[in-house]
Amino acid sequence: MKLKLAILAAALSLAGCINLAPDHQRPALPVADQWPMPAAAQTAGEALAWPQFYAGDARLVALIRIALQNNRDLRVAVLNAEQARAQARVSDANRWPTVSAAFIRSRNNLPAADNTTPGYQAGLQVSSYEVDLLGRLRNQSDAATARYLASVEGTRAAQITLVAGVAASYLALQADTEMEQLAQATLKARTDAEALTRRKFDLGASSALDLATAESASAAASAAYAQAKRQRAQDESALVLVLGQAIPADLAAAQPLEAIQLPDAPAGLPSQVLLARPDVLQAEQELSAAEANIGAARAAFFPAITLTGSLGSASSQLSQLFSNTIWTFAAQAAMPIFDAGRNRANLDATKAAQGIAVAQYEKTVQTAFKEVSDALAGRATYGEQLDAQTRAVKAADDTLRLVELRYGQGASSQLDLLNAQTQAFAAHQSLVQLRMAALLNSVQLYKALGGGLAAKS
Repeated sequence: MKLKLAILAAALSLAGCINLAPDHQRPALPVADQWPMPAAAQTAGEALAWPQFYAGDARLVALIRIALQNNRDLRVAVLNAEQARAQARVSDANRWPTVSAAFIRSRNNLPAADNTTPGYQAGLQVSSYEVDLLGRLRNQSDAATARYLASVEGTRAAQITLVAGVAASYLALQADTEMEQLAQATLKARTDAEALTRRKFDLGASSALDLATAESASAAASAAYAQAKRQRAQDESALVLVLGQAIPADLAAAQPLEAIQLPDAPAGLPSQVLLARPDVLQAEQELSAAEANIGAARAAFFPAITLTGSLGSASSQLSQLFSNTIWTFAAQAAMPIFDAGRNRANLDATKAAQGIAVAQYEKTVQTAFKEVSDALAGRATYGEQLDAQTRAVKAADDTLRLVELRYGQGASSQLDLLNAQTQAFAAHQSLVQLRMAALLNSVQLYKALGGGLAAKS
């Protein structure tokens, strides 16, 4: 008996001592070492966590916290990670013997004696334990663990995406709120101009063409106002969906876009910083799982050694059950001789899956590099564009003020006034849109560089 236990212990110690999986090597980055951006746009510093990055707007910080607690997509991502962790534990448990306690009562018919004999057995059983000499079970466990780690990184990526999504939805809602206010003010101005033109027409001081022009301008402003209200309501619904609940009424007041200031994300860094992005780490873990699957597929070509055994007692009398000790031990080695090419096809499939994982990893890195490059290009140009558009708004406002004075004195026509109002309205709209775009660009750059989640434990 001691010899059998020694054999079993030796088998356990040797299990998994040979690993047929390829060594993991991180693919070289298929991107340039530096970002293609002007040197003047580079900054350096440590990445801020999202509460510090958005600290200038208390309402936005509160909305992000709500979304992280209630967003259903993030909840699914977290549960997927929990499921993957449980599956990894199941796969790891397959590497160890399963020990069961059993009690058996049987009756044996003996025709010669013309009677039946009862039998009782009790003890411990080890059924079909595979000695993992070539690491098949170990690699399956490693693959499951890598998939779990990939799901964890996927959850972190979902958090980063959610934080950026809440910020984008919030900024879009603020922009549409300002657009609605702008459309409302324009509608009032054109309605007043229409009323003034109608009085002039009634007094004979204005033509029917002037009145028709004023009515058309007022109707156009009314349509623009209705569109702005609809867009704002739709953006509010989009924000509610991202939050996972209604917007609380007790939040801090919203800030106008002009007052929102986001810090510069550190961008004076080499492209290797992309390796810390959760989606890149997720792709690398998927590659590790594919490599482990190759090891398991290779091991299938070799003999599989399984052990079974039991230790207990047996008796024909229940009262004497524990007086007789019995044990069994069996070892089996089975090697595939003919499987119609199943193992070869499975190995080819795992190798192809590894190639796919490498390509997906490289594509993930390339996509991340493009996201950072695009955001950096935006940061280098949005400032200049905003300055130019601010000057254009001032010029359009000055023009409108002068035309209104001339129109009141009869020196400018109704068409001149309408053109000045239209240009001023369009200039203000463009400024609001540019402010939102510049802020969104900062959000996207922050997200592209990793999002600023707390460091992993």
